[in-house]
Amino acid sequence: MAFPIIQFGTSRFLQAHVDLFVSEALTKGAAMGRIVAVQTTQSAESRKRIAAFAEGRPYVVQIKGIAGGAIVDIEAKVSSVGGGVDANESWEAVERLFNGARCMVSNTADRGYELDPSDRPDAMPRSFPAKLAKLLLARHRAGAPPITLFPCELTPANGETLRAVVLKVLDGWSVPAPARRWVGQECVWINSLVDRIVSQPLEPLGAVAEPYALWAIEDQPGLEVPCRHRDVVVTNDLKRYERLKLFILNLGHTWLAEIWRRSKKPPAMTVREAMANESMVAELDDLYEKEVLPVFAGIGMEQEARTYRDTVIDRFRNPFLDHRLAEIFVNHEAKKQRRFGGLIELAEASNCHVSQPRLRAALASNEGAVTTPAG
Repeated sequence: MAFPIIQFGTSRFLQAHVDLFVSEALTKGAAMGRIVAVQTTQSAESRKRIAAFAEGRPYVVQIKGIAGGAIVDIEAKVSSVGGGVDANESWEAVERLFNGARCMVSNTADRGYELDPSDRPDAMPRSFPAKLAKLLLARHRAGAPPITLFPCELTPANGETLRAVVLKVLDGWSVPAPARRWVGQECVWINSLVDRIVSQPLEPLGAVAEPYALWAIEDQPGLEVPCRHRDVVVTNDLKRYERLKLFILNLGHTWLAEIWRRSKKPPAMTVREAMANESMVAELDDLYEKEVLPVFAGIGMEQEARTYRDTVIDRFRNPFLDHRLAEIFVNHEAKKQRRFGGLIELAEASNCHVSQPRLRAALASNEGAVTTPAG
């Protein structure tokens, strides 16, 4: 059976994001078609999910949270995934499916773009970029048309980044210029941003997710999206969405973790519990009003930023989500550099003339340099 969409990864995020969007779009005739999921790791949990995907049965996504100030608690049935294959056991089948697909979606682990020095073109690669490189070469040899690739990893310019890593693999393998050119220039590598909190898995398939969802896709020549959906946005300015997420949602999480550490709040405190603490909420609100939103006003995004901020507050108050501040605090120093430091740099580069004393003071402090908090 041919599947227009081939998906690398079995994560609960994909199940409650791309797979759900495609399922809902299929009912309206607004999707390419069904999805086949491919396992690329040796994870036992992924193996269980692939076995369930192979049965082609629908699964449930529970959508729980707050939207527009109202509680949301509904179930959605997902029937878009019609097959599952383990690349470690059925590589030839994966090649056939890849050659017949129109687009690829991926959501690999945090280190999913890392290479393995042992990867070779004449053996089963270990790393995801090398697996993808081998598949693209097989597709080129088969005379199949170029494919569109939609990496969904939380990496800036993820399409361009994955393309560069795959081309590095091909260079190491001394691939002939025509094949390299086909991979790098004729295949379509899409930058995109995904935004949805998927809090827990269901067994064997399914997930619990918040109501908010976004897949912002950067437009470019040759783009054909896997589906048309209310939460899929094609844009010529992906940077706007990246800034909103990084400097409002992510920055807000990191600021709550900063207060938690400074105030020596309980070790198991969650974001939801922080949002029930009047002093923590007041400090977060004041930071947004005085040091964050004025920067967005200075770059012509004030209304977008205020609307997104209101949505983020609903997300932080999600009564169904237990997101511990201790977990957010992990790698706190690096997060401060990207989120606090990045906003300060944006303000300076845009000549916004915004005073940001608290962000600067927090950035100057190295008390959050540990990778894991005590307790």
